[in-house]
Amino acid sequence: MHGIPKGLLFSIYYPFLAVIGIPANLVVIIILARKTCGLSGCITYYLVAMATTDLLVIVTAVVLNRIAGIYSPLSFLSITPLCSLRSVFIYASIDSSVWLTVTFTFDRYVAISCQKLKIRYCTKMVAACVIGIVSILSCIKNAFLYFVYDPMYIIDNIPWLCSLKVIYYTSPAWAAFDWMRSILTPCLPFILIVLLNALTVRHVLAANKARRRVRCQNNRQNQSDPEVEKRRKSIVLLFAISCNFILLYLLFMITILYVRIAKVTYFSGSDSSETTFVLEEYGFMLQLLSSCINPFIYAGVQAKFRAELMNGVKYPLRLLRDLLNL
Repeated sequence: MHGIPKGLLFSIYYPFLAVIGIPANLVVIIILARKTCGLSGCITYYLVAMATTDLLVIVTAVVLNRIAGIYSPLSFLSITPLCSLRSVFIYASIDSSVWLTVTFTFDRYVAISCQKLKIRYCTKMVAACVIGIVSILSCIKNAFLYFVYDPMYIIDNIPWLCSLKVIYYTSPAWAAFDWMRSILTPCLPFILIVLLNALTVRHVLAANKARRRVRCQNNRQNQSDPEVEKRRKSIVLLFAISCNFILLYLLFMITILYVRIAKVTYFSGSDSSETTFVLEEYGFMLQLLSSCINPFIYAGVQAKFRAELMNGVKYPLRLLRDLLNL
């Protein structure tokens, strides 16, 4: 990366994310919505919602923000009111994506570790309600971002681009809002996902040990255990999604902590060599990459998803073959 000019790196990286992420998430939504992958209705709801919010992140943050800013820096999207509105949509989409990952992790923890609660909680109705609540709260929380920006330039009485107001760093109210925003996304989700995964692993290890003991007593140790296999598949999917979030959001979380602890400002565009820029920009790049990874996780760990994907790829080829044989 050091040998590549930053502008060239960004002009390649963000279109690559859009080209990969948009069709990948659309395919996930279409395949999972058909409900042919053998997943429960509850899991399907969460995965479709996560793919939808990931798609929104790519459209708003990558296409309308980064790509538009690189290739058309003074388009109508850069007028300050629209720039502020874009920021609201971007962070609302990111928050929804993050918290849906948390709620999915909690749902899998309940399904694996809390058998009594599982009957009432792990249902399509509860999943739909949780998804709706997360989406609404994410929009409400980030609506305040519309009011934190000043124009960076004023040309012919038209305000252009967005720059954080100075009061954002000096006002106790805005400082509290920024701390709350930073804690809610991504610090608290980061902690919750790590904690829930640790609790889930502990329960699975204890349960598997108990089942092996019982099966040994019944002289069935050489037979496969469908319950253990079911748990294993669920754990693999959960851990893959959780690790994707933890690894790709880590630098973004470090940036937030650095800005507040070191009492510096977020990158303003005046000095692209400063530490804040390196942390913020590369953290944001990894954060957006996470919205493209989940479709490949589903394809990697779900055999039925791969089968549906291959059927989708083969369908136009079969259709073309049938047309040529007419």
